[in-house]
Amino acid sequence: MYLIDSKFVYENLAYKDCMEAVREAMIAFSAGRTRQHLRSILDLGDGALFGIMPGGMDEAGVFGAKLVSVFPGNFELGKSSHQGVVVLFESEGGAPVCVVDAGAVTAIRTAAASAAATDVLARPEASTLALMGYGEQAYTHARAMCEVRDLKEVRIWGRSADRAAALARRLEAELNLKAHAVSSAEAAAAGADIICTVTSAQDPVLERRWVSPGTHVNAVGSSFAGPAEIDNELVKDARFIADSREGVASQGGEFLRAKAAGLVDDSHIAAEIGDVFSGEAEGRRSAEEITVYKSLGHIVQDLIAAALLMKSMDKAGTDEKRAVAGTV
Repeated sequence: MYLIDSKFVYENLAYKDCMEAVREAMIAFSAGRTRQHLRSILDLGDGALFGIMPGGMDEAGVFGAKLVSVFPGNFELGKSSHQGVVVLFESEGGAPVCVVDAGAVTAIRTAAASAAATDVLARPEASTLALMGYGEQAYTHARAMCEVRDLKEVRIWGRSADRAAALARRLEAELNLKAHAVSSAEAAAAGADIICTVTSAQDPVLERRWVSPGTHVNAVGSSFAGPAEIDNELVKDARFIADSREGVASQGGEFLRAKAAGLVDDSHIAAEIGDVFSGEAEGRRSAEEITVYKSLGHIVQDLIAAALLMKSMDKAGTDEKRAVAGTV
C-alpha cells in the first residue's frame, strides 16, 4: 500500500491534470455515475471541525474516504488548516491501496475545481483576479486561475496587510504578473473580472454592490452551514451554480442564509457544475451576467486526485518510492 506525503503531492499533482480529472469526476457525479453520502461534519469547538467524506467511483475503479480536520488558526502558526488523509480502496477485492496527505490534495484539487468552473463561467477576456484571503487556498487559486485565463493583475485583501503583501510579492515573483495588496475588500472587488473568496470568515466579506456586471465569483471558504463569505443580495442576483445541488441546499452557508431571508428558494440553484461541463446545462448566458460557483468540495474530487497520484507513484523510480511510500 502506498503512503504518499505532501511533498510528493505538490511535486506531482499538476494543476492542469487535476483540473481535467476533476472536470470528468464532476460530470460523472452529476450524471449519477458515482456513489457518495453527504459529508458528515463534527464541530470540535472554537472554529475547529472534523469531516468524514465517503464515496466511490466505478469508472476509476476506486472507492474510499477523506478524513480531515480543519483548524483555521493553524495558518497563523505556519501549518496547514486542513490536515488528514485520503484513503483509497480497490474495487475488485476491497483492499486499501493508497493513503494520501489530505491537506496537500485539498489545497490543489479545490483550486483546480474552481479553475475548471472559472473556465466555463468567466468571460473569455477576464484578466483581473481578486483574492479575498491570503492563505494556502489563495495561493493555489492564483496558480490555478493562470491555467484558464491570461491574468494581468491580482489584487489581494485580508485582515493582515502584511500577509496580503507577502502573498502579493510571492505571486508576482512566481507568476510574472502584477500582484498587490489592497486596503479593503471593496477595493479588491471593484472592476475585478474574477473574485475568489477563500477566507475563514463567519460573515460576508463580499457585498453585491461592489461586484461589477460580468464578474465571476468562486465562493470557496465556507464549507458547511453557518459561515457565509458573500452576502444575500449577491446570491440573489447571480446565476448560482453549485458543485452539488443536494450539498449546497443542505450545507451551503451563503445559499441557506439567502433562503432563510426569503430571497431565494431551491430552484435558484441554476445547475450543478458537472452539468455545465457536459453541456447538459447552460453556464454564463451573457457578458453582463454575474455568475457564482459555490464550492463545498466533494469526495469524488479527492478520490480522482488520489488516483492520479497513485498512477504517478506507479511510474516513480525505486528511490523516489522509498522516500515517500511504505507498506502497512
